[in-house]
Amino acid sequence: MDTIAPTWLWVTFAVIVLAALFIDFVVLKKQGAHEVSVKEAINWSLIWVAASLAFNGLFWWAVVQDHGTAVANTRAMEFLTGYLIEKSLAVDNIFVFLMIFTYFAVPPAYQKRVLMIGIVGAIVLRTAMILVGSWLISHFHWVLYVFGAFLVLTGLKMWWAAGKEPDLDDNPALKLLKRVLPVSPRFDGEKFFTLDNGQRIATPLLLVVALVGVTDVIFAVDSIPAIFAITTDPFIVLTSNIFAILGLRAMFFLLQAVAAKFHLLSYGLAVILVFIGTKMVLIDVIKIPVLVSLGVVVGILAVTMWLSVRTAPRLDEPAA
Repeated sequence: MDTIAPTWLWVTFAVIVLAALFIDFVVLKKQGAHEVSVKEAINWSLIWVAASLAFNGLFWWAVVQDHGTAVANTRAMEFLTGYLIEKSLAVDNIFVFLMIFTYFAVPPAYQKRVLMIGIVGAIVLRTAMILVGSWLISHFHWVLYVFGAFLVLTGLKMWWAAGKEPDLDDNPALKLLKRVLPVSPRFDGEKFFTLDNGQRIATPLLLVVALVGVTDVIFAVDSIPAIFAITTDPFIVLTSNIFAILGLRAMFFLLQAVAAKFHLLSYGLAVILVFIGTKMVLIDVIKIPVLVSLGVVVGILAVTMWLSVRTAPRLDEPAA
C-alpha cells in the first residue's frame, strides 16, 4: 500500500486521535450524564473542524518538504474533499441515530455516552476496512469498478428511500438482539445491565449501542468506497475519514436541533453518491480533477441545504 505520508506523520496522527479520545472521555466523565446544549455542540463542532483543517495544513507542509508545492496542493485538496464527503454522508447516519434514540426514548443525558462508544467502535472498524480496501485496490484494480457500481446503486436506493420513515420494528438486528438478550423495560442510568428479580439483564441502552454499531457498519460500506474515488492513498483515506468521525458526536447534537430544516438533504447525498460512483467507474476513461469533485460536492450540498431551508415547515405550522 503506497502512501505519500512520511512515517512521523502516521505517528503524529495516531497520537492526535488517542489524545482527542482521552480528552473527550475525561470531559465526559467529569461532566457526567447531562444534556448537550446547542452552544456546546457548536463549540465542539468548531474545535473538531479547526483541528481537521490544522492537520491538513501539517500534511500539506510535510508533502511540500519531499515532493514540492504542486503535489502538496493536490494531496491536501484530496484530504479536504474526502473529509467533506465523509462529513456529508455522516449527516444521513445521524438522522438514523436520531430515529434510534427516539424509538427507544433515550433520555438526552444518556445519548452522549452512547455516541462516544459508537465513535470508538467506528474508528477501529473503519481503520480495518480502509487498510483492507487499500490492499485490495493495490492488488486488484478492477475492485474500483465494483466500488463505483455499488455507490451508484446505493445512491439510487437512497434517493428512492429519501423522505420515508424507516421502521425499526422490522429491523432484523433489533429482532435478533431481543431474542438473544432479556431486556429490561426501563433504563438504569447509563448502565448497560441491571438486576431484575435477582437476574442480570440488559437495559435498553445496550440495545441502542448495538444498533448504533450496526448502523455505522452499514454506512461505512457506503462512505469508505466514496473516498477511494477521490484518492487511493490509504493515509488520506484514513485520516480524512477518522477526523470526520471525531466530530460526529458534536455534529449529532447540532443537527438534532435543526434536523427538520434539512429534510431534503438525503436527496443531495444520493446525488453525491451517484456522482462519486460514476467518477470511480469511469476512472480509466475520464479523469475528473479533485478540485472539480470538491466543487460538485460543495455545490450539491449548498443547493440542497438552501432548498431545504426554503421549503422547511415553519415551527408554528404542522408538517405536511
